[in-house]
Amino acid sequence: MIDIAGAVAVEAIEPQSRDAGVAAHYGDPMREQRTLATGVGLVDRSNRGVLAVPGAERASWLHSITTQHLADLRAGQGTELLVLSPHGHVEYHAQVAEDGTTTWLDTEPGAAADLLTFLEKMRFLTRVDPRDASAEWAVLTLVGPRATELFDLKPPQVRAVPGAKFAAGSVPPLPTTEYDVRVLPEGGLARRGRLGIDLIVPRDSIDDVIRRLDVPLAGLWAYEAMRVAARVPRLGLETDHRTIPAEIDLIGPAVHLDKGCYRGQETVARVHNLGRPPRRLVLLHLDGIATDQPPAPGTAVTAADGRAVGFVGTAVRHFELGMIALAVLKRNVPDDAVLRIGESTAAIDLG
Repeated sequence: MIDIAGAVAVEAIEPQSRDAGVAAHYGDPMREQRTLATGVGLVDRSNRGVLAVPGAERASWLHSITTQHLADLRAGQGTELLVLSPHGHVEYHAQVAEDGTTTWLDTEPGAAADLLTFLEKMRFLTRVDPRDASAEWAVLTLVGPRATELFDLKPPQVRAVPGAKFAAGSVPPLPTTEYDVRVLPEGGLARRGRLGIDLIVPRDSIDDVIRRLDVPLAGLWAYEAMRVAARVPRLGLETDHRTIPAEIDLIGPAVHLDKGCYRGQETVARVHNLGRPPRRLVLLHLDGIATDQPPAPGTAVTAADGRAVGFVGTAVRHFELGMIALAVLKRNVPDDAVLRIGESTAAIDLG
């Protein structure tokens, strides 16, 4: 954790949180949110796992075992990928950055070791040498409209998702989402992403990076509020053991629909062609009358008759929107349904 005056660790507030090891806030979470929404702030996300994948065949190898089109991955390019189970359920989600000699994958806190174990099992005779680099490298993220004043990176390029039963060969043989990546002079990478600019930097240079950037620090609570408002799902919060990519809007960012066979591909194709995933990701507004405490991840969402129709992933207090939550609901829940989450009434945001 970036150890400065006023930093309050996540684990000091939530001892069992998956986000232990970084600051929840630096004294004023709402002010920090406003900074990220209107200016620029730096968020410590150094609890994320970082894997380094060097080797001459790294691009074609990752292409063959993940959901993304990576066969021609080149230096200066980033994207997202998933690893699925044989039945198409989401097992791992990683952000990708390529520097010309190594493909870097950063993933959820605590997930790097398991992802590395999977990758090592899939090596066979391929010329790749994946390793866990989390002890040496850290992820920091610049968030806010002024972030591009510090790093002039192109906006993400997101390709359209084809309709059901599209013609073979009609999807470009490129990553479905491309993020601009730049090598930093002091070492490390800057990658433009969906929520900001991620910096993958040596851990021993974090203090130098903070001094050079000279922007306010914001805690993970502020970052999570921006993520929820932007409807960006997070593995382990907006997912469970049954989650498939189409349920949480990861087809566009992380899944290429015409790249050939990979584990779980049959389920992805079948659900896409039928067009009816069993569940969907939604943004909920909670009334906050009975309680101002956001519900815990996994809290049931119920219909007016008491039936469970889904679960809460991440709930936050947003500086403008009030209490909001990302939730995964059954597909047949009407958009205008009156829902309950514990003591709170909730409504689906249709925006």
